[in-house]
Amino acid sequence: MVRELPVAVIGGGPIGLVTAIGLAHYGVPVVVYEEDDRLSLDTKAGTILTRTLEVLHRYGALDDVLRAAVRVDEIGELDRATNTSTLSVRTGDLTEDTRYPFVINIPQHELEPLLREALERKAPGALRMGHRLRTFTDHGDRVELVLDGPTGEVIQEAGYVLACDGGHSTVRRLLGITVEGKTLEDRYSLVDLKVDLDLANPRDYPYLAYFGDPQEWMVLVRQPHCWRFLFPLGPGRPEPTREEFAEKVARFIGETDSMEILGTNIYSVHHRVAETWNVGRVFLMGDAAHLITPMWALGLNTGILDASNLPWRLAWLFRGWADESVLAGYEQEQAPVAIKGSGALAEAARANMGRRADGAPAMGEGNWGNAFTRALLGVKLDVDGDGEWSMVKSGDVPLPVTAGDRAPDLPVFGPDGQTYVHDLCANSFVALHFTDARRQPNIPGPTRPGLRHYVVSRWDAPHDSGLRDRALFDPSERLRRRLGVGEDVVVLLRPDAHIAAILPAGDPDAVVEKYRSIVGAAASVPV
Repeated sequence: MVRELPVAVIGGGPIGLVTAIGLAHYGVPVVVYEEDDRLSLDTKAGTILTRTLEVLHRYGALDDVLRAAVRVDEIGELDRATNTSTLSVRTGDLTEDTRYPFVINIPQHELEPLLREALERKAPGALRMGHRLRTFTDHGDRVELVLDGPTGEVIQEAGYVLACDGGHSTVRRLLGITVEGKTLEDRYSLVDLKVDLDLANPRDYPYLAYFGDPQEWMVLVRQPHCWRFLFPLGPGRPEPTREEFAEKVARFIGETDSMEILGTNIYSVHHRVAETWNVGRVFLMGDAAHLITPMWALGLNTGILDASNLPWRLAWLFRGWADESVLAGYEQEQAPVAIKGSGALAEAARANMGRRADGAPAMGEGNWGNAFTRALLGVKLDVDGDGEWSMVKSGDVPLPVTAGDRAPDLPVFGPDGQTYVHDLCANSFVALHFTDARRQPNIPGPTRPGLRHYVVSRWDAPHDSGLRDRALFDPSERLRRRLGVGEDVVVLLRPDAHIAAILPAGDPDAVVEKYRSIVGAAASVPV
């Protein structure tokens, strides 16, 4: 019955939309219920990090977003008192790691319509606006939802429910899940300004710039059609008037010939995490699971990591390639990232902006490591359940990968031409057997859904080798060298492009057993 019922996503913001797009990408039926009946035009988050770009690409939703955004290859930190640079993080050093060695700036109210259009292309009619969740019942084999729709009560049965309904989550409240953490005394104020800092009042600020100061810091963001400024608003202070906003901006960037305020927003800042993210057939995602200080763009982008992890697990379950134990990995892997990772990074960044002496170091050493971390590419998931995870890399050169790391997205050449590592595993697990293709190594074949095997070698597989359709040509061993693995090694990739395991070559059964241990499939389930 579960396979016949859709997954119900509650909440049609960016996390809910990307999650639904991901489910549709894998062929899982999905319906999205959004309480509001129209798009929000509020000034909200506006920076999308590299890892999110990769997730959107995997789900086929990136092209329109890139066309609408401003691409940024430098993240700058400046001292307010001297107006001089204290750090420049150049994402161009990530060309051996990703197809997208940059971050982008796009306002959330411009991003959401593009995501809705992407969902409509993949799952026509899946988004239901103006539907407020009233209650639900988990029957063990399905979930029954009761909603108030535009024309009356709506009853929906779902295989699973994914709560993407924000920090005041109705789903979380109905489950009785408590939230632990704090709300900061300071609030944040956002203002979008039309001001010419290119010609009439030229400035050399990076398109993403952080001005540090113990009295009052500021974040400057170049959006596609305006500049965005973010300031702290002290406890109990009233919302600034438009004149006060303009004066505040001028204190940082100096006088300009003209300035037009397009919009403002004030919001509270939280760091709160739900005590559990899963009860029965219901899962919490994004702000419903974790509210994170939106410094360094870690709020929305951390939620997208949730939307990268859970959809493939549900897809394997719906396809009959896994049992329900595969779902346990979602909270095991994502909770440490949100609780101890993004939360700690955001707090360190906030302390650094305020020049607080008690703050933890916000950055490491070496541009590659700083860029890798800031782009959110350094997330190492706890894939084995042994507590080994991280979010920070350091150094000037790329480091060898280990299990749990995100795989670098480099090109290789298959029988039909160039492809990329992340595209190879976008719809299945992939075992990359690094060995000498001339020696006709014994790898499983033919390929099947769920798990595919490839020989990877600097020696192109001859047409009479029997490996041509299962071989990847790696000129100069670029991929192997970037991974930092030796010869005669198997690297097992998951559909979310994280490395599930690194195993010795020569034992195909070991790869299959590792795969089955991940998906929880019984021996009778084909791979």
